[in-house]
Amino acid sequence: MNDLVRELSLTKSNAELLISRLKQWDLLDDSVRITSQRKRHRGFSVFYMFKDDLCYCHDIEGLFQAMGISCNPSEWRLFIDSSSRSLKAVLLHNTNKCPSIPLAHSVYMKEEYQNIKILMSALKYDHYNWEVIGDFKMVAFLMGLQGGYIKFQCYLCLWDSRNKAFHYKKRNWPLRTSYEIGTYNVKQQPLVDAAKILMPPLHIKLGLIKQFVKQLDTEGDAFKHIEEQFPKLSEAKIKAGVFVGPEVKRLINSINFPEMLSEVERRAWTSFVSVVNGFLGNHKAENYRELVDELVDAYWKMGCRMSLKLHVLHAHLDEFKDNMGDYSEEQGERFHQDIRSFEERYQGQYNENMMGDYIWNLLRESELTYRRQSRKNVSL
Repeated sequence: MNDLVRELSLTKSNAELLISRLKQWDLLDDSVRITSQRKRHRGFSVFYMFKDDLCYCHDIEGLFQAMGISCNPSEWRLFIDSSSRSLKAVLLHNTNKCPSIPLAHSVYMKEEYQNIKILMSALKYDHYNWEVIGDFKMVAFLMGLQGGYIKFQCYLCLWDSRNKAFHYKKRNWPLRTSYEIGTYNVKQQPLVDAAKILMPPLHIKLGLIKQFVKQLDTEGDAFKHIEEQFPKLSEAKIKAGVFVGPEVKRLINSINFPEMLSEVERRAWTSFVSVVNGFLGNHKAENYRELVDELVDAYWKMGCRMSLKLHVLHAHLDEFKDNMGDYSEEQGERFHQDIRSFEERYQGQYNENMMGDYIWNLLRESELTYRRQSRKNVSL
């Protein structure tokens, strides 16, 4: 019964209504209690506490034990990100075989250095020392860099983001040997070791498609095809190249799109698809270096500006994991969608009960799974 409630994503009140109706029809065992749904969160909410506008897990090892999952820091990565609603910290399992486990949540704290520092302290990061993944804006906070369009944006080297004449010509920039405050745009004390930062493949992929679309002719057939593919997106978003993962996949699977591109644009698009399929996903091609070099050269010929995402591909390939699909932040992005329904349920009461309820919904008490039966068309 609990698993059915989870599969249907029912709120506590709706779950009680369903159980009540099933009991009236004598379809449930007498041991099933209607009121059990009201306190379903209590087994896990005890591991969370609300303090200083932040709801966080104060006993991570206890939470893992209650969920029946091994708490080995080397098997998990910490994903920190913010949406329009809230700031979140989630543990993602390497190889993604376990569910995402939320550790912290706040709708009151903005995405800034001091708040990230409070969050890391609350989670006792120095004790667990997880690898960390997030977009490059979050990486800048974690490494104590200034925000905005700064000269030295890369946390690994002294890449001059304003020296555009050398962006495509120079690959080896001086590496950062220290993070001394007041030098090379370092504003605060770093919160994590640079070696613990993971490259975000989804964030890089979205950055690459953004640069590509911004160079397309807005009056051309290719741009109009994108508008037809995504009618719900505003023209401003399409011109800015702002897409999400599923939209990029849909565009990649479009058969007609490459035919609408010019020769230079088609080369850039083909190289982008090759890098996505042969490097930034679950499969790493043997010639991945050649694929990346072809992408960089094609983007140069197309006139794309070298962004930080393109720079890390150009200069820091050795910093990427062998299987980017196992270490992607895409699973964390899905968490944004999952937790949103709980935020709507609790209507401003974003506390320990909401987090406990979310954890309860992650578990399964039986091995039964539902599979939709395929139907054959029958002609009369």
